[in-house]
Amino acid sequence: MDVDPLEAVAQANERSVAQAAEDRATSKLNTLVAITVAILATFMGVCKVKDDNIVQSMQQAQANKIDHWAFYQARNIREEIAKATLVQLQLGAASAPDRSRYDESIAYYQKLVDEQSRKKEELKKLADQDQKAYDDANFRDDQFDLSDALLAISISLLAVTSLTRKRWLFVVAMVPTGFGILMGLAGLLGWTIHPAALIRLLS
Repeated sequence: MDVDPLEAVAQANERSVAQAAEDRATSKLNTLVAITVAILATFMGVCKVKDDNIVQSMQQAQANKIDHWAFYQARNIREEIAKATLVQLQLGAASAPDRSRYDESIAYYQKLVDEQSRKKEELKKLADQDQKAYDDANFRDDQFDLSDALLAISISLLAVTSLTRKRWLFVVAMVPTGFGILMGLAGLLGWTIHPAALIRLLS
């Protein structure tokens, strides 16, 4: 059977056209993957800066809380000592023939007890505020942590997409990408989106 040279050339041309179309599609997919990865890396960098600042504020709030509780305990000890001294003075005054010598000291220690009690309560309020500041910052830190995890999964899927040239993998990668960007924006803009069950699972 004779081979028709024209038919062979036509088949080669068809293969060449099909290969060129496939190369163009692959090039478009790789360009799309590269642009997406660049955007995600930039977004993750911005989130990282904000998250680091939040972590620093959490550390400061924790340090302040520890300091305030330490001062609270010191005030509490001072109050208890002043109370014990006050009781001794009051007992001594009850049996003393001249109570006037005790009255000045009793008044001083009563004032000291009241002062320490008031300052102790102020410190307790400050420690509670520190705990609230820590919890609020931790809420946002969780959002950034979840965003990092989701975007890392996205970048991994995009890398596999680029290697395998499977367009459907790009679509799959957009699912964690969307949620990762949502959680990152929630952390940046102070939104109250916080999937507690998922964060508990990861913590």
